[in-house]
Amino acid sequence: MRVLGLDLGTRRIGVAVSDSSGILASPHSVLARGRDHAADHAAIVALVQELEAGRVVVGLPISLDGTVGPAAQAAAAEAAALAEVLPVPVETYDERLTTVTADRSLKELRVKGHARRRVVDQVAAAVMLQAWLDHNRAR
Repeated sequence: MRVLGLDLGTRRIGVAVSDSSGILASPHSVLARGRDHAADHAAIVALVQELEAGRVVVGLPISLDGTVGPAAQAAAAEAAALAEVLPVPVETYDERLTTVTADRSLKELRVKGHARRRVVDQVAAAVMLQAWLDHNRAR
């Protein structure tokens, strides 16, 4: 089953997708946020249909100390709103440090500043989705 991973930011949504066997996550794209979340959600619905995803995993930015702050609350609320419009199950997964990990990986690959900012969200989504895939495979 193909799984779609989302890193919900205030300006961009990073998108990652797994292979059909659910073993490997890859960066897919970045959606620019509009003023209307309904339009953002419609774009995600279209991606789910296009990629034939059977599940969506939304990154939950839990604080380093394990508390659920305002950003995590907003992500959880948006995940719940997505669950209302998507034809597949939606769940959240801890995304602590995924953007830091993605940024470091891109720096190691010598991706320069502007180019790195264009792709870091989709790479962060892939890091989160890979962790989710690994966690679920271990169960």
